Amino acid sequence: MTLLAIIIAAVIGGIASCAVAAFALYARLTSIERWVAFAVGAMLAVVFLDILPHALSEGVAPASLMAWVLGGVLFFFFLEKLVIWRHSHGDLTPGDAADDHDHARHHSHGHHHHDGGRSGLMVLIGDSLHNATDGVVIAAAFLADFRLGVVTALAIIAHEVPQEVSDFFVLLHSGYSRSKAFLYNLISSLAMVVGGVIAYFALEKAETWVTPVLAFAAASMLYVAVADLIPTLHRRFSLKDTLQQMVMIGLGVATVTLTHSLLHVGH
Repeated sequence: MTLLAIIIAAVIGGIASCAVAAFALYARLTSIERWVAFAVGAMLAVVFLDILPHALSEGVAPASLMAWVLGGVLFFFFLEKLVIWRHSHGDLTPGDAADDHDHARHHSHGHHHHDGGRSGLMVLIGDSLHNATDGVVIAAAFLADFRLGVVTALAIIAHEVPQEVSDFFVLLHSGYSRSKAFLYNLISSLAMVVGGVIAYFALEKAETWVTPVLAFAAASMLYVAVADLIPTLHRRFSLKDTLQQMVMIGLGVATVTLTHSLLHVGH
């Protein structure tokens, strides 16, 4: 049953987020940025209200757990630096690469020259690895506790939607058609299932690694929320935008909290 739950959560997480992102792109919805604020709230809630408390309740030494979290944050910082380095050493200059990255993040529709599909290919490879990692996170959460698995999958879906939208724009910039961008993104999303299944069998035989993986998962969500998503929210600083962001962040926290409470009642 645990394996089935992992597969279902991974399929829903990968396909649903890709489908919603595709709908937002085809409908040309500008409100997709609100999903970024929602994802921030959901991810932070999962980290501080679910993953870390659960790991501590298992009797893990707090200092050991936080060391894993710290190591995870530093790892993802280094990983993002590698991505930035790759952009700055491609066909674009560092400034142009940053502008192109902002283009994907802000979902603008300005004219850019295609790069022969190179950046699109790199995005697909990187996104596939990231989705596989999300599958590992989902598997570790379900192996630790069913309720933790559900709320973790929920948070992953929340942050996947704005990420998938950005990926779509990078693929379009790279010269892919809309249909191919959707197809390749969908295939990339299925890597979440592969990661989840592999992690199920690997972690089940090495239960001592479940807690470090959960700590790494917390670091992943914390870094993405604080280092990647929140800075994009700061680019819109009017009172109206700020209030909308606060409401969506609160909604993200409330959704995770409510989901956890309902699962606790039904458990």
